[in-house]
Amino acid sequence: MGKGCLTATKYFLFLFNLIFFLLGGVILGFGLWLLLDNQSFIVVLNDSTSVKAACYILIGVGGFSMLMGFVGCLGAIYEVRCLLGLYFTCLLLILIAQITAGALIYFQKDVLDEEMSKIVSKVLEKYSGNNTTTEQAWDFIQRNMKCCGWSGRQDWNGNMAIVNSSQTIFPCSCQNSTDLTPPISGFCDDTSGSGGSVYEVGCSESVEAWLRTNMWVILGICLGVAFIELLGMILSICLCKKMGVVDYTKVPKF
Repeated sequence: MGKGCLTATKYFLFLFNLIFFLLGGVILGFGLWLLLDNQSFIVVLNDSTSVKAACYILIGVGGFSMLMGFVGCLGAIYEVRCLLGLYFTCLLLILIAQITAGALIYFQKDVLDEEMSKIVSKVLEKYSGNNTTTEQAWDFIQRNMKCCGWSGRQDWNGNMAIVNSSQTIFPCSCQNSTDLTPPISGFCDDTSGSGGSVYEVGCSESVEAWLRTNMWVILGICLGVAFIELLGMILSICLCKKMGVVDYTKVPKF
């Protein structure tokens, strides 16, 4: 019975780490896409060190997750205690880092909001209506959250296309319209002439409202991730304790 539990634990931990490896690959690919895609927002914000740092962090986290998944799979399937111990230590460090990051985000909300305001302002200034990846993302946010700009519609006053236009125009994604098929990108004419057809609320307020509404869902996801990490730690330490003396002959020779 004990041997059966040990075998089940070993293969469950292997499957767990295989999924962890694949998720790390997704994060790594996403970070590389943001950094290398010539239409992504990183190009628009080429002087924003914080955004570049975020991309490098994603790449680092993805690469580290893939390495951890590989080490965990190797340690589980070949029953190598030192690899399982290393895997347990890495998971513990990641869990501590996540708790620290969550605390920093909570206590530095004003700084984060100010930084986001600067980033969005640059996006709005460069907005040309050419339907680039960055513009598609921002149009999606405004259209689905029914907002305009970050603090409000006045954030668009610095956009050169709007400033140089002889007509009163605004981004179509800001349009407060009952039309079933409104334009999804580019600029539209303000038919009212007074801006009455444009959302007044800023996306900052809409995002905060969305976070408040979905707070328990977000908290549940965070707790779920923490639980999975704790489960991986428990499985690795249990498997490590149940194994006897290290048999290095089980380690594959490359």
